[in-house]
Amino acid sequence: MLFDAIRGDQLDDLLARRTFFWLDLFQPSDDELDMLADKLGWHPLAVEDTKEFEQRPKLDRYGDHMLLVFYGAHGLKPHHDDADGDRPALVEVHLLVSGDWIVTIRRHRCDALEELRHNFRHSGHDPESEQFVVYRILDVLTDTFFPVLDEIDETIDALEDAILLRADDEQLQRVFRLKRALGVLRRVVQPQRDLAQRAIEDINELPGLSLGARDYFRDVYDHLIRVNDSIESYRDLLTGLMDIYLSTTSNRMNAVMKQLTLVSTIFLPVTALTGFFGMNFGWMVGHIDGFWQFALFGVGGALFAALGLFAWFKRARFFD
Repeated sequence: MLFDAIRGDQLDDLLARRTFFWLDLFQPSDDELDMLADKLGWHPLAVEDTKEFEQRPKLDRYGDHMLLVFYGAHGLKPHHDDADGDRPALVEVHLLVSGDWIVTIRRHRCDALEELRHNFRHSGHDPESEQFVVYRILDVLTDTFFPVLDEIDETIDALEDAILLRADDEQLQRVFRLKRALGVLRRVVQPQRDLAQRAIEDINELPGLSLGARDYFRDVYDHLIRVNDSIESYRDLLTGLMDIYLSTTSNRMNAVMKQLTLVSTIFLPVTALTGFFGMNFGWMVGHIDGFWQFALFGVGGALFAALGLFAWFKRARFFD
């Protein structure tokens, strides 16, 4: 049975009949959690951890129930936000599991969980086992990482094309933001991958749970391995993209320096000639005193030297 609100009388009835149920709570108050913990017999440490969010993924066993902190994701924030652009929006879910109930607690909306609840409610038949419900919750949370990684993959491809076309500082900043985003995903996916194997055994040992979903939990573990491998692969791609950016900007700077060097070299003899004719030697003052002499020796000499160097550089393909 599925519920998304706490009703004391209904809980008492379900517990008395030992009917398995899933209670999904969105932003419950501390008083509501205390009331629920008293009815379901949660360990005090489990209650404390349930109220504190931004925890690392973990699994704690407390006798006949266990607390599992698990993460999902629902996309990247738009990159035009300078502070949090391209940052993955994570969904932290606290699962308390026993043989008689599952309680999920979260502070952010999670479309995947809400869709799963809708599917269970309208499927027309009960799940295969209590373990199967736990598996489906972990499975849909794990699968939420794939659209985020696909979005990052498309962004990396677009950045690579843009950098090869014309690199700029905004692209480099985007690469850094994506690397930070992958770092955030890595910090939650790697611990979840490690605890997935342990969760298979611990969930099987909980008293009252109907067995039958052991192989399904291996599927969650396989998906987490794929997610983690994709994160590592994209981190390597972004490192390579930074190398491409630096290489592209270096080549562009070399081309600019080459052009400036050629221009400076062309005007070098012009500077030398003007400096030479600017000296006040008596012979030059006494003999170069007409317009044609000025045009031939002054302007003509400078133009001839500049055009000669230009033709040489052109023939040597220095301007290519």
